[in-house]
Amino acid sequence: MKKDIPRPKVTDVGVLIAPEYDNLESDIWDVYILNFKEEPIENVIINARGYGELNGESVKTTTLRYFYAKIAAQSAVKLELIQRELFEIANEYWISFSLNGHMYDKKYIFVTGSIMEDNFTYVPLIEKKGVMIR
Repeated sequence: MKKDIPRPKVTDVGVLIAPEYDNLESDIWDVYILNFKEEPIENVIINARGYGELNGESVKTTTLRYFYAKIAAQSAVKLELIQRELFEIANEYWISFSLNGHMYDKKYIFVTGSIMEDNFTYVPLIEKKGVMIR
């Protein structure tokens, strides 16, 4: 029965982690949800959490939940601030939304050590550089 449920693939939605004020030395960075689609996405629910090992101890952050009634086409929403020390664990953003009468969801996971300048990409949508998963 589960196999009969349509699971449309998520495209043109991304998550960006970028330094606040483009300052690479900042202890606080910004997390954005990006809608590259030509139409708005609606009923957007985001679960954000971190997990992994820090200084030899297992660590889990609090799961934060966000809701947006609509994210406009070709736009970005600043979701939250993230501390640099959390780059040493995995950071997961699970996004669900509706579009054209269908529900979509996708997990975006920034694995341990992936948030670094070597992995930066330029995002013209918001004119910022950062680590993006699309």
